Amino acid sequence: MSKNHTISSNFLSIDDAMHLLNRHTQLNLAEEATSKIKNCRTYLEKRLQNTAETFYGINTGFGSLCKVKIPNDQIAQLQTNLVLSHAVGLGNEIPTEIVQLMLMLKAKNMAYGHSGVRLETVQRLIDMFNANVLPVIYKYGSLGASGDLAPLAHLALPLIGEGWVNYQNNKIKSVDVLQQLNWKPLQLVSKEGIALLNGTQFMSAYGVWCVHEAHHISQLSDLIAAISIDAYGASIKPFHHLIHYVRNQFGQKVVAKNILSILKDSELSAMDKPQVQDPYSFRCIPQVHGASFDVFHQVQQIVENEINAVTDNPLIFPDEDLILSGGNFHGQPLALHLDFLKIAVAELGNIAERRIFKLLNGHHGLPEFLIHQPGLHSGLMMPQYAAAALVSANKQLCSPASVDSITSSNGQEDHVSMGANAATQCYDIIENVKNILAIEFLVAAQALHFRENDLGNKKSSPIIAKIINDYRKIVSFNTQDRLLQEDIVKTTQFISNLHINHIYS
Repeated sequence: MSKNHTISSNFLSIDDAMHLLNRHTQLNLAEEATSKIKNCRTYLEKRLQNTAETFYGINTGFGSLCKVKIPNDQIAQLQTNLVLSHAVGLGNEIPTEIVQLMLMLKAKNMAYGHSGVRLETVQRLIDMFNANVLPVIYKYGSLGASGDLAPLAHLALPLIGEGWVNYQNNKIKSVDVLQQLNWKPLQLVSKEGIALLNGTQFMSAYGVWCVHEAHHISQLSDLIAAISIDAYGASIKPFHHLIHYVRNQFGQKVVAKNILSILKDSELSAMDKPQVQDPYSFRCIPQVHGASFDVFHQVQQIVENEINAVTDNPLIFPDEDLILSGGNFHGQPLALHLDFLKIAVAELGNIAERRIFKLLNGHHGLPEFLIHQPGLHSGLMMPQYAAAALVSANKQLCSPASVDSITSSNGQEDHVSMGANAATQCYDIIENVKNILAIEFLVAAQALHFRENDLGNKKSSPIIAKIINDYRKIVSFNTQDRLLQEDIVKTTQFISNLHINHIYS
């Protein structure tokens, strides 16, 4: 059954945007948006007819070529040339969910009525989303400054019958898909090429996906850490609410409460512990996880501001009789905050890997590498290596992209954000952390079996028992050496599908 979503000036949340990725969601334009788009286009056409003024990108060249005035009879060709010349994307194709978000966000950007495009151009973007005609877009090419020029050029190519799309599980020339759907290629007119290419929709789409996934990783990190606490035999005293009350950091308090909620009625947690203090990777879970939690919410605000904004250039204000060239396409807000998000997500993987290491080193009565007959069997030795490799890769990816400006366009664009690189790096870090958390889950579940069965008859909490019981239907307890890569892949799929909001009620 199809669901409908109306594109308008109403606030769009990250959760709303992610829900639109359902294959059956159909977009449509609000009447208010339709009216604004038409009004802006009418104003621009009248303004161009009645003035000899020069407007950047409308009747001039682009970038450092803004000094070149374009005759009226060549303005349409100018817009098409822009799209063709800027489609220089390289590297791997980006994920389909990012392309879907880009289509929707570009249409929303234009729905505010400040871009000067025709209604049919916005409608074609919506039609492509609805028909799941997804332009082939590449990972590299954007400097995140004059907008995401190269990736947005690839987004725009199918509108004029150029480039390639992914359609019905096949990579097909755009012109062939247009013929199948009986869509005519658009002939771009004044302002449309630059409106399609200027904007932050590549960075923003990645930002939406990354923030959404970061929140899920935050929940998973608390859940898996709680399993590790009982499996390791760590004390829950460091999670007492008074400790976190006197520091008054919001995320820290939330995480401490989450951990205690997950471990409620755990017989293992209720036991007296012989150690005075546990390692930081257990004792400081609220402080570390909580700091990342706070960053996720801070970055969410910036990304949501961006997806509810107009970020192309120049901007048209019909009511004020103004056409203004500015810099809303500059990705600095996203670049800085996506770099911050990279670090915050990576730290959840960093501390998780330390808990993996502690669970495997034979302390607190657990067997070395969590296997019977260690030596004959290597047990879970190697998953820690894999986690360590991912942690190290993340540290390299965390180098801030936003401080690495480089001059382009003959010096006209002399400071760029590199937000696109921050965005794709953040995506890669998130995928790595999912695998690190899967390894912690695999190891913690194995250790918990020894804790509950070989070291006494005490059990963990009902919440954890239910999750482990479901997990064991997919990945069995490890009694002897076997192919662990398959276990890790299955575990990653298992935790990715966990819905754990109810745990924090």
